Amino acid sequence: MTDAARPDSSTLSYEQAGVNYDLIDPLKVAAQRAAAATAVNLAAHGFAEVPASRGESAYVLDVGPFYLASIVECLGSKALVADEMKALTGRSFYDAIAQDTIAMAINDLITVGATPLVVQAYWAAGGSDWFGDAQRAQALVAGWKKACDTCGVAWGGGETPALAGIVEAGRIDLAASCTGIVNPKARLSLGDKLGAGDAIVLLASSGIHANGLSLARKLVERLPQGYLTEVAKGLSYGEALLAPTTLYSPVTEALAKAGIVPHYCANITGHGWRKLLRHPATLSYRVHAVPPVPPVLKFIQQHARQDDHEAYGTLNMGAGFALFVAQEEAQRCVEIAQAQGVAAMIAGRVEAGAKRLIVEPLGIEWGDDALQLR
Repeated sequence: MTDAARPDSSTLSYEQAGVNYDLIDPLKVAAQRAAAATAVNLAAHGFAEVPASRGESAYVLDVGPFYLASIVECLGSKALVADEMKALTGRSFYDAIAQDTIAMAINDLITVGATPLVVQAYWAAGGSDWFGDAQRAQALVAGWKKACDTCGVAWGGGETPALAGIVEAGRIDLAASCTGIVNPKARLSLGDKLGAGDAIVLLASSGIHANGLSLARKLVERLPQGYLTEVAKGLSYGEALLAPTTLYSPVTEALAKAGIVPHYCANITGHGWRKLLRHPATLSYRVHAVPPVPPVLKFIQQHARQDDHEAYGTLNMGAGFALFVAQEEAQRCVEIAQAQGVAAMIAGRVEAGAKRLIVEPLGIEWGDDALQLR
């Protein structure tokens, strides 16, 4: 039998699952350039943007005594997994899905040193019938409120359109926006102090989080029992995928209370570990230790036949958030994160040199061309 006749014997990439960043990223860059030209409009209101926040995970506005930061993010396709698992198990996972959606926004917002203040909801359904499932709707509301309470933010409101013909019937598109404050201004973390000698502290992920789900869903076609295939004893693939995304703002707030201001932060989402290259500075990032890989991500890598370069360049592989901090503060960062219930480790250091990321234990490397977001 030829390889072509064995669909489970070939590598399954993110692009094959329908996500091609080579097509998406140029639009992002074009949009950023057009958006930057609108910053002059702020002068009429007596305010100004912080230019260095352009191209970062959150936009920062200087309003005088403090900065304001804002972000909008969508959940992506993880809700489709929840829908499939409801059909298979009768259980609603929308409480966890709510946390995922909020985490997508808040984990981006805190990269710039902001304290999240207000979250807004965008729940666009394929028709009014979606809201008629009381169990599912109540789980979404309860999970949303719980995540807001965990992060100490107010839920300001939102929009719940029924978009038949735009959103598929029986489905929902979830998104969240978040506004935060950087106060005092010294908490701003945009990388101006990032430099050789800094430590790289990685905060553990809870699993796949909400990035890479297109790949994870495509992989189901190769599994003998689909979403009910066991990843570990007593844990199905679907359940493992639906572990809620870790909320990292309790860690960054605890760091601030301890007087630690990261030199830079990166939320490890789309593009996987390549996000460690996000800052535009010409620096090398050398990783000497990698965190344990959650079972579901090991499972995906194995069954998608991905090598480490592909897997770590697509998925978080156990590291959901990166802190770049002064070397002398690194161990304290680990202790503070662990006190908040988030595992952490000193994984590497920043060095002078060409812009590249070297993951020594895995023998993989990415250069300056691996991440083009500006």
